Parts: sequence; structure tokens; C-alpha cells
Amino acid sequence: MASNEKIRNVGPKSAAWLRQIGIRSEADLRRVGSVEAYRRVKLAGFKPTLNLLYSMAGAEDDCHWTQLAEERKAALVLAADQIDQEMTARKGAKRLGLNASATQAMVDKALGFHEPVDTEAPAAGSGEDDA
Repeated sequence: MASNEKIRNVGPKSAAWLRQIGIRSEADLRRVGSVEAYRRVKLAGFKPTLNLLYSMAGAEDDCHWTQLAEERKAALVLAADQIDQEMTARKGAKRLGLNASATQAMVDKALGFHEPVDTEAPAAGSGEDDA
């Protein structure tokens, strides 16, 4: 797919958001993964809804977003909830004026991590282990 072609299921406003985070094609989206792309859109300060996540997952799965299995949608909702918790923890840490490591510790605690997160490990859905 050429980089100037439309990403399946994604409208112009969402496509602009995705371009802002470096996703310009379905290949880019598949490489990053729909959940990580959604997370990056939120980190960039945009206000995406679950519809964007469903749309990107549909593009990733090569189907219309309404054809996603209920199990897939449920997993996406859980991922979005976790991202929302992360964002809330980041905002709280920023308000408290915490440094980066303290912020990460606060995010980890909010998300229920019991061990420090390996920031050098590939992100889930990064495509590195995909077959």
C-alpha cells in the first residue's frame, strides 16, 4: 500500500492524528499495532474514542470494524481502559511534579505492576514477534 493511500476504516480526522504520530499506511499501523497506535494518539494529546481503536483493529485484521469478533472488541476495551489508567497516573504524577522515574513508578503502581517495567523491551503489539 502506498503511503498516501487511505487506511481502511479510518476517516480524515483520525488519519491526520495518525500522521502526527508517524503512521501513514496500513503497513505502519500493522508494524506498531492498533493498541499502541491508540496509546500514542492519546499521548499526543488527541481525544480518540473506542471507535478509532476498533477502526484501526479492523484495518489491522483486514475487515470492517463492525466485523470484529466480540472477544477482540472486549480485549480492545480492556486495553483502552489500561491506557486511560496510565494517562490518569501520568497526569497525577505531572501535577505532583515528579521526575520521570517517579512518574513511571506511579504509572506502574496504578496499573498494578509488581516489578519495574523494562522500558527497553519492545511494546506489546509492536509487530516484532508477529508471524
